[in-house]
Amino acid sequence: MNRTDALDMVRESISSVIPGADVAALAPDDAFREALDMDSLDFLSFVEVLSERSGIRIEDEDTPRLTTLSGSADFLVARTR
Repeated sequence: MNRTDALDMVRESISSVIPGADVAALAPDDAFREALDMDSLDFLSFVEVLSERSGIRIEDEDTPRLTTLSGSADFLVARTR
């Protein structure tokens, strides 16, 4: 998976959890939980959707890396190599 595909997957996953979220306005290093007012349940749903879409098992200890678009994309790219 390349970085562009990973970023698209992250954006799509966020949008599926928070319909109407303006993911296009997010900068790569914006903490999207704060920017989109995601609560913990929304964030867990995002992690679950991202795991399902990517086919990558995401452990609890991986979640701190999934707080920005850039961090999430880096995680996905690294796990698919």
